[in-house]
Amino acid sequence: MPMGGFSGRSSELEEKFFRERDMQLLLALREKTAAEERRKSLAEASGITHDGLLEKLERLGMTGQTLAALLLSPLIEVAWADGTLHEKERLAVMGALRQQGVDSEHPAYRLLEGWLRRKPDPELLEVWKEYVASLGEVLSEQEKKELRDDLLRRAREVAESAGGILGFGSKISKQEQKILDELAAAFD
Repeated sequence: MPMGGFSGRSSELEEKFFRERDMQLLLALREKTAAEERRKSLAEASGITHDGLLEKLERLGMTGQTLAALLLSPLIEVAWADGTLHEKERLAVMGALRQQGVDSEHPAYRLLEGWLRRKPDPELLEVWKEYVASLGEVLSEQEKKELRDDLLRRAREVAESAGGILGFGSKISKQEQKILDELAAAFD
């Protein structure tokens, strides 16, 4: 039974305040725990132990399941290099996804599909470079070379997919070549 008068109302307000505050603290704790779990999953899937890089990946929406999207994000950068994404470039990127075994139900597929509709934040390429640098610490020189060669081959295929005029001239634009050079340098 509520108490009457000012002191009773004061107690009710105080109780309500602390209930709401407890709920806020509980929600914050749940979010922190969920973020830690996402970061742990991402660390296990990627092999990354650097907290700063894990936080950046998480800010970009990466999870252990969408890490495949990060690995293929350079193809997106090449496709958008000239400011326009051509249908042939989109098809080349989607073909690379299928080669990786990423189907339309996979979270990485949906993420990449979104990047094909809207150019991703420039931070994505910088995070990818950090990721490649961290891989350099755990991969052998041969594994690193194989990863580099495979990625550059796929990126070049995307660049060449819509290039040239009537089959003449360079199939790779200057902007695309600049991105390809940047990708290659990330492995050094």
